[in-house]
Amino acid sequence: MKITILTDQQDSWFVPYGNKLLGSLNALGGLDVTYIHDQSEVPDNNDILFLLSCVKIVKKSTLDKSKSNIVVHASDLPAGKGFSPLQWQIREGKSAVTLTLFEANEAVDDGPYYFKHSLDLIDTELLPESRNRMAEEIVQMCIKYVAQFPDWEPHQQQGTESFYGRLTDKDDELDINKPLSEQMDLIRGADFDKFPLHFSYKGKKFTVKVSHDGKS
Repeated sequence: MKITILTDQQDSWFVPYGNKLLGSLNALGGLDVTYIHDQSEVPDNNDILFLLSCVKIVKKSTLDKSKSNIVVHASDLPAGKGFSPLQWQIREGKSAVTLTLFEANEAVDDGPYYFKHSLDLIDTELLPESRNRMAEEIVQMCIKYVAQFPDWEPHQQQGTESFYGRLTDKDDELDINKPLSEQMDLIRGADFDKFPLHFSYKGKKFTVKVSHDGKS
């Protein structure tokens, strides 16, 4: 079986987990597995293409090269399609998110799904910790999919469709007139490496980065 893993940015936070998936699948034996960072490298006559943490639109000609094109999206599809679903749901104060493993097509997060998995969120975790635990679950979900391929039964998405938009600068703004205890979900869902939180005071913009001591 020929399997390709695609993460289309070499500096993506997900790359260590893509490599972990690569190693885990190779350890099963009897599989031809490669990890790439450009969709032009997807081989012809591919069996499974895992599209993990991809930010670019995947061409139909790329999808046509594989029997199955798999995405794992951090929402209970069809709710929560679109951008940064984990961050949005942390900011909404949710106690868990649903990971949906589904078949990609040309529409946004629209294909039939094969199975879902619930990931509990911890209210003292910052985004990198929640994201890393999510990535570990994604790796296991992909291994599970391979183990039972091609015997999976697809299920059509059902329910109310909704979309998350791109996070903007306004979404990362702290309100200095509110206590931090009321803004912890915003803090927990912030990507401090790329988009630090900020606030304005007397005409100046201040940026904020948060960490914790690691103690429970």
